[in-house]
Amino acid sequence: MASGSDRNPIIIGGLPSQVPDFDPEETQEWLDSLDAAVDERGRERARYLMLRLIERAREKRVAVPEMRSTDYVNTIATKDEPFFPGDEEIERKVLNATRWNAAVMVSRAQRPGIGVGGHIATFASSASLYDVGFNHFFRGKDDGLGGDQIFFQGHASPGIYARAYLLDRLSEAQLDAFRQEKSKAPNGLSSYPHPRLMPDFWEFPTVSMGLGPLGAIYQARMNRYMEARGIADTSKSHVWAYLGDGEMDEPESLGQLSIAAREGLDNLTFVVNCNLQRLDGPVRGNGKIIQELESQFRGAGWNVIKLVWDRSWDPLLAQDRTGILVNKLNTTPDGQFQTYATESGAYIREHFFGDDPRLRDMVKDMTDDQILHLGRGGHDHRKVYAAYAAAKAHKGQPTVILAQTVKGWTLGPNFEGRNATHQMKKLTVEDLKRFRDRLHIPIADKQLEDGLPPYYHPGRDSEEIQYMHDRRKGLGGYVPTRVVRAKPLALPEDKTYATAKKGSGQQSIATTMAFVRILKDLMRDKEIGRRFVLIAPDEYRTFGMDAFFPSAKIYNPLGQQYEAVDRDLLLAYKESPTGQMLHDGISEAGCTASLIAAGSAYATHGEPLIPVYVFYSMFGFQRTGDQFWQMADQLARGFVLGATAGRTTLTGEGLQHADGHSQLLASTNPGCVAYDPAFGYEIAHIVKDGLRRMYGENSEDVFYYLTVYNEPIQHPAEPENVDVDGILKGVYRFKAADRGEIPAQILASGVAVPWALEAQRILADEWNVRADVWSATSWNELRREAVDVERYNLLHPEEEQRVPYVTRKLSGSEGPFVAVSDWMRSVPDQIARWVPGAYQSLGADGFGFADTRGAARRFFHIDAQSIVLAVLTELAKENRIDRSLLKQAIDRYELLDVTAADPGAAGGDA
Repeated sequence: MASGSDRNPIIIGGLPSQVPDFDPEETQEWLDSLDAAVDERGRERARYLMLRLIERAREKRVAVPEMRSTDYVNTIATKDEPFFPGDEEIERKVLNATRWNAAVMVSRAQRPGIGVGGHIATFASSASLYDVGFNHFFRGKDDGLGGDQIFFQGHASPGIYARAYLLDRLSEAQLDAFRQEKSKAPNGLSSYPHPRLMPDFWEFPTVSMGLGPLGAIYQARMNRYMEARGIADTSKSHVWAYLGDGEMDEPESLGQLSIAAREGLDNLTFVVNCNLQRLDGPVRGNGKIIQELESQFRGAGWNVIKLVWDRSWDPLLAQDRTGILVNKLNTTPDGQFQTYATESGAYIREHFFGDDPRLRDMVKDMTDDQILHLGRGGHDHRKVYAAYAAAKAHKGQPTVILAQTVKGWTLGPNFEGRNATHQMKKLTVEDLKRFRDRLHIPIADKQLEDGLPPYYHPGRDSEEIQYMHDRRKGLGGYVPTRVVRAKPLALPEDKTYATAKKGSGQQSIATTMAFVRILKDLMRDKEIGRRFVLIAPDEYRTFGMDAFFPSAKIYNPLGQQYEAVDRDLLLAYKESPTGQMLHDGISEAGCTASLIAAGSAYATHGEPLIPVYVFYSMFGFQRTGDQFWQMADQLARGFVLGATAGRTTLTGEGLQHADGHSQLLASTNPGCVAYDPAFGYEIAHIVKDGLRRMYGENSEDVFYYLTVYNEPIQHPAEPENVDVDGILKGVYRFKAADRGEIPAQILASGVAVPWALEAQRILADEWNVRADVWSATSWNELRREAVDVERYNLLHPEEEQRVPYVTRKLSGSEGPFVAVSDWMRSVPDQIARWVPGAYQSLGADGFGFADTRGAARRFFHIDAQSIVLAVLTELAKENRIDRSLLKQAIDRYELLDVTAADPGAAGGDA
């Protein structure tokens, strides 16, 4: 045997193994001793001795690597399995009925003339995993608390519907309306878990793979946060996330495991349905996905429970004195196990057990049929129960259960373990007959041969159905169920916003800081102050929010077990178990998951939270856009702040930080109410109305997105008789022209309003143009209202035709109209068709870059002088001025030379 010095240098568990061997003879003696232990006492004894040596090495502080992967067998030994408290025979009948109805529902949805399909195989593989949870673990909400939060695997939804049908929670008409939400309204069932589509049933949208595990981690953390801050009793709530092994390849699935371990979230259990298949084929054909995941989760600090084999393997493993069977299980790749799931018992005898006479001898008394039915652990109720019970009992760590199953289990040879199983939506008559026989469903051949296959219900008074109801009653009610118990909040009085309405006087501040000042006053409110949840991805200081550190404090369940380096400063960094601020590190995905969990607390736990998520605007809708759709699907509420917004405002950061498009991305999300305010008093009215719409009487399922900037400006006091309705609906006249003869209109949003005001001055002083300046607080809301009006007019031609708000608001104002913002032109172009006159937009289209604000704005031609040129150009088109003046303006303002522009204000991170 080669000595250590002859081996290839490797790193094991972070420890180098290439250190010189100063005594090869002693090394060989140790290796010979191990060989002798294996040869004379067997591998199990040798393994035990090795574990004891590792234990003693750690006692002596001798560094050794941790074992990240264990044998390919169940973590829980048969002798350690707890008593199973259920009636397995009844539960089998219930599960068989559920399996049948789930498959029939999808098959009927694929009938001619409908063809909307569905997925059968995922639930078929995970049915037992869910059934044990429903019967013994999932807590409902009947006690007035939040119950358990269950993130169901999206493709398994037919099985959840099928179980709800047996419990009379859904009707046969609803099952037949699967994936036909409009044509079969009000009976339509959504394809996947969608709270917005079924707000009384589903709680969490999960079919966008990777977002389920990410959301579950932060939901479990949010439960602890709410408990620590005394907002809700979440002590009995457990978060369950049902995931696919293929889904774990999504970066979001594994990317935040460390926070769950770091915060000791033992209220969280992942159940990974390891059916070894992706949508098209094996997850790890040449490898072993369960072993890989075990290593990753152990390395991240999770408790790992492997549920690999069912009870039929127990006798074989018990007689495996030499470890030959375990070694065979360890070395057989997943692709081969997938093949075994589709082959005969004779094939398995020859190819799995036939390699070694000791293996063949193990199964010599077993029939081929018995070998064929050596099953996977995820289909064994008792094994699943043992795993769940161990997960719930484990303290100090989150748990992952890696359960091996067969995709398409019980559906017959045309489905089970096949690469195409995920795409198969319909069972033939022969498939149905085999499926019926295997499940012992009392349905006659004729019923399967004539027309659509029928659903099966054993009867409301049957033993099985009564058992199901009793189990759910004992666990606190039916799941999944979404209940909104939260009461409207008592909202702050107008005086809370008084400071913002006074303006900034001679001080120049960015709109980010204007918002932070409003937030500070809101957090002092006795009624709602404690409900604010501040969230930022390691940028609180950038946004001027470090002032909250000493008072609100940063949430950390362990508190602050060190002396902060800045402890003597007024704005010292301060962590606390009851902290109000969530500091999720440099993780926009983690922050957005916290936002969603907090924003849906009004439904999950009946206690409203008001999340305020502040981030670099470029890294919001662009980087985590899928999660904002998840937020809308989950009916979550709260404030989202895209700070340092604009293509040209964050001067030195350059392309990857230059956001000129998030408002456009926000416009695609129906649940998002987006604003681009210019001044503090506008922000005050928007925030006040947002609180009313989201947390007041008749609350709405929306969230607010405000883009705010880091460019310091002087904020005016709120004008007398300000047009609040215009601010909220999207546009109002901020400043009418006081001189000039030729009329024009300038619409601007956000940081562009000061440019428009400067352009207004230049036009009056130098070109005799009387241009009014409008603050367009929301291009998106103006378009949304106009689209709604057009839709109404289209369908009501005989009614009085409605006029969009933007058209009514701008009517009577003599054009032309020029729109400008620090966004790409597509943002203001949203309203072009409804503007009553000639319309031109200016915008920052293209990639951003690092330079002075002035140079960038001159490059994109959105600065004040470029606005002047745009107004003159539109006037020339209408023959109100001579066209030769346009070249004069270009030359006068040196519009083709970026170096001629005033560099503008520098700095101003907040």
